[in-house]
Amino acid sequence: MPSLPRNRATAKSSMFLVSLFEKCSTMRDLKLIHARIITKGLEQKLFHATKLISFCALSDGGDMDYAVSIFRRIRKPDGFLWNAMIRGFTKSREHLSAFEHHKEMQDRGFSPDNFTFSFLLKLCGQLGLILPGKQLHCNVLKCGLESHVFVRNTLIHMYGMFRDIGTARALFDEMAEPSLVAWNTVLDCYVYCRKFQEALDLFSVMLRGGMEPDEATLVVVLSACSELGTSTFGRWVHESMIRHTDLFGTISVSNALINMYATCGAVKEALATFNEMERRNIITWNTMIVGLAKHGHADEVRSLFSRMLEDRVQKPDHVTFLGVLSACSYCGRVQDGIEYFRLMREEFGIEPTMKHYGCMVDMIGRAGMVEEAYRLIQSMPIKCNAAGWRALLGACRLHGKVELGEVVRKHLEALEPDHSGDYALLSSMYASSGQWDEVLEVRRLMHGRGIEKPEPGNSMIWLHPT
Repeated sequence: MPSLPRNRATAKSSMFLVSLFEKCSTMRDLKLIHARIITKGLEQKLFHATKLISFCALSDGGDMDYAVSIFRRIRKPDGFLWNAMIRGFTKSREHLSAFEHHKEMQDRGFSPDNFTFSFLLKLCGQLGLILPGKQLHCNVLKCGLESHVFVRNTLIHMYGMFRDIGTARALFDEMAEPSLVAWNTVLDCYVYCRKFQEALDLFSVMLRGGMEPDEATLVVVLSACSELGTSTFGRWVHESMIRHTDLFGTISVSNALINMYATCGAVKEALATFNEMERRNIITWNTMIVGLAKHGHADEVRSLFSRMLEDRVQKPDHVTFLGVLSACSYCGRVQDGIEYFRLMREEFGIEPTMKHYGCMVDMIGRAGMVEEAYRLIQSMPIKCNAAGWRALLGACRLHGKVELGEVVRKHLEALEPDHSGDYALLSSMYASSGQWDEVLEVRRLMHGRGIEKPEPGNSMIWLHPT
């Protein structure tokens, strides 16, 4: 049988390799494909090199070292391959290599494009690399890409991550017709910089200008409402946008609504939103459980947790149990808390974190079982942090356990020797037991170390003239 002409044979091999790439899921699969490419003499074909490097650099199971080994053997890489390598390094922990490849790319005569700058600017924002970020901004201007929509949006995002909201807003204002992505980016910058009211004001400007929000917009705006602690604006957003069922029917927006209502104390509205949802994810359940726990609704937390277990769609995770244990701690449900703690470990295989142990120490200590709380700290497989010891010190003060309180104080002194709240707790404990000499000693110690007393809480009433 006559052999195929070389070009037809090569084309057939390439088609076969494409089918293999579609099935590739591990580095072992990729190395087998790479070996076949080498034996067929196709290693310098950019199409195959791109497939190999893209998997190594961009997939979850990739390997940047292997990507580098392939890239170094390509005699004439194109811009796409350079960008794939840079993007891969931005995803990995080898961030310096991303900048080194960018420099080498330029040294070898390749001009960075909008993708190159977008990858690197985003990396600078994530890592807080202010000087390299500003240098890249200069390069963007030199390359004439400052008006490119992707690059401009990434610049806005980068300066927002630097908490330079002034520059981020100036870049936004320079855009003649900002897209919805640009609006969402600058709104997110305001929220990240904790300029919550400014974010809501800008959202109002956006609506007046006729720009329709999307799912991302509403999530950012509702998070700003949560941070401000007022549901008034959030309710207005909910009511005015409820006609957009395609938006308010999404899980992420509903989750943001639940969080906003729960954070602002509107628990009924949060539960109503939760119950109206057709689909829920683990964030939905956790947000509702934690929201109820914050406001001391222990019975509702227990009921909701039982519903979650009966639903069997989502399994509880460490955040779920943190909310449940917090509710038990707030309401003094010690036996329930102990049972949930056991359930977390034995039934769901979730190893407690310091926050879970902290809840248990606080709950047991508040209930008067101060020695049991101390033994729990001693038996923990992880080192207790200052917050855990502080919860125990508070329990010692509450129940007059002076001797144990002094032991706890030594642990706190080793971790955070200048925390004013610890001295206040210790002083209060001594005062409650009538040990005034010790109270004076604590105050002298504070004065000697230059530790200021914590400011007392206060409130203010504005009297308007009639």
